[in-house]
Parts: sequence; C-alpha cells; structure tokens
Amino acid sequence: TDHLGREATISQTDVEADNGIIHVIDNVVLPKGISDKTIVDVVLQINEETGEFSTLIAALEAADPWVLELLAAGWGQRTVFAPTDAAFEATLAELGLTAEELLADQETLTKILLYHVTWGALYAEDVLAKEYIFMLWGGWLLQDGGVLTDGQGREAHIVQTDVEADNGIIHVIDNVVLPKW
Repeated sequence: TDHLGREATISQTDVEADNGIIHVIDNVVLPKGISDKTIVDVVLQINEETGEFSTLIAALEAADPWVLELLAAGWGQRTVFAPTDAAFEATLAELGLTAEELLADQETLTKILLYHVTWGALYAEDVLAKEYIFMLWGGWLLQDGGVLTDGQGREAHIVQTDVEADNGIIHVIDNVVLPKW
C-alpha cells in the first residue's frame, strides 16, 4: 500500500535480473511526495478542508476555459502561485471592484490568473534561487526572500510552499499579483 492508499499485490516473485531481483505487482504505487491529483484537484481539496480558495475556484470557472484545462491537464509541469480568499478580498477592495465585477470580465480575469502561473515545477528552493520568474501572461515577478513583486510594484508573500500535484507545484500567496497593464 502506498501513501495514497493504493494497494498492489505481488503476482510474481524473485525474477532474477543482472542487477538485482524483480517482484512483479499488479498496480502502480507511488512514493511519498508524488501525487495523483492535478493542480485543480488539489485546489478543490484544500478548499474543501479550509475554505481558502473559493474565490480562486470561481475565478477559474469564470475565466477562459482553457485556463482551467491547463491546470487540470495531466501533461507537463507548471507552478501556480495561488492567492487565498483573503488575498482576493484585499485586492478587490484596493481596485474598488466587487467579486462579481471581476468574475464578469473574462478577459481581465484570464490575464490575472495566467500571471499566477509559470511553466515548470518550481519547488520553494527553486523559487528562492530565482530573481525573476517569467509568468504565462507575459511579464515577470521579482522574487526576493519569498516576497514576490508584481508588475505594478505590489508585494505578495509566499505563506505556504511546495503543495504537490501530479502536474506541478502550488505555493499559496497572501496577495493577488497583477501584471503591468
């Protein structure tokens, strides 16, 4: 049984090879640290447990459908800087918008969400080793000691790191980052 609760039964034992012995099993088991859930699955699970991502989920549903498809896709790796509900509330207040107004503007919402995603699985140590992180919606995030500075000079702190998904990594942030329009 692996850490995800998947069971495998040994179907053939002691198969000799040049460099060791093989035991054949009837299912795939994953080592700890590997997930079988996509970024979308993990965000939904965290939201069920904590309620911290309801606005992010609503934004993913309201944005261009391919954003959700990108984060649910099993191919490739990506890193998501995921703002909490409190982060969205603060940013909406700063911008003088309601959640409904932002969710109704699919084009702007899509740009904002893609500014939270970069290609490749960047663990915390990878993020901290970079000065600039290129985001999918053009532009860079400046990174300094776990503080991200967006295209408008606003800061977001990474408050939880290395949440693993099958197709990438999630870092939870305390502010919505915005591209330079």
